[in-house]
Amino acid sequence: MSRRGSIAVPQEADFADFRRQCLSTEGWYSKYNRNGMEVWVEMPSLPPTKEKNNIPKVHKIKCRMAISDVSAATMYDVLHDGHYRKNWDPTVVECFDIARLSANADVGYFSWNCPNPVKNRDVVTLRSWQVNDDEYLIINYSVKHPKYPPRKDLVRAISVLTGYLVKSTGPSSCIFTYLSQADPRGSLPKWMVNTASQILAPKVLKCLHKAGQGYPEWKRLNAQSYKPWLHPEQSSLPYMDPAELRIQRGDSLESVDESSLQIEREGADESARECHAADNSS
Repeated sequence: MSRRGSIAVPQEADFADFRRQCLSTEGWYSKYNRNGMEVWVEMPSLPPTKEKNNIPKVHKIKCRMAISDVSAATMYDVLHDGHYRKNWDPTVVECFDIARLSANADVGYFSWNCPNPVKNRDVVTLRSWQVNDDEYLIINYSVKHPKYPPRKDLVRAISVLTGYLVKSTGPSSCIFTYLSQADPRGSLPKWMVNTASQILAPKVLKCLHKAGQGYPEWKRLNAQSYKPWLHPEQSSLPYMDPAELRIQRGDSLESVDESSLQIEREGADESARECHAADNSS
């Protein structure tokens, strides 16, 4: 997708590699498996260490759930619709598209709340999508945008590769897979990393499922026919030359040490309750 820091819109080979990672089982360790939902982590090999909280800087997680009452097409729409996200995602602070790079690629901004006192994070990513018969793919990676530099009040995180594979299994059912390889730019508490895979990830998947259930009715009342991810001629975003972007690398960003912060575990459960409340109010 890139070469020596320059930007290229993802091609077929990039989507194929992402699909392969989503379907692969080698090297993944199951952290949660319940009610048709599973979460895995892939931890890179590390040399022996005596440090108490030696957590890899790049975290890789994969989540999958079987959905029996929402179509793959609807889940795909939910993932794209930034206006709807504010209705169901309690962690979102800001979420907007900046510019389009092609008919199936854009660049956007996203910031989110982290449990106090961990600093909130944000990312600027190049996103691309592809629809093939009965499956839908979305992938993104972090880029530098000249008008959206890192902010002092947030930690700029890095998406090495993040995305979704939604596979149709019937008219109103699908297999939903989320995969993320990301660097949060900081040394996080070990318990928080474990909580993310064992508690927060399943809760977010449940939240997404509920969002899919509620989307058709919400969309009926909110610009029903407006879906620029399916109909690029509807997009009003300005075009941007991908050459104006650069790969966002971690060595050019601030890294914060939050490994010793004492954070109340209840924060994760509170996020889950907010997710449920947000869904009920949408």
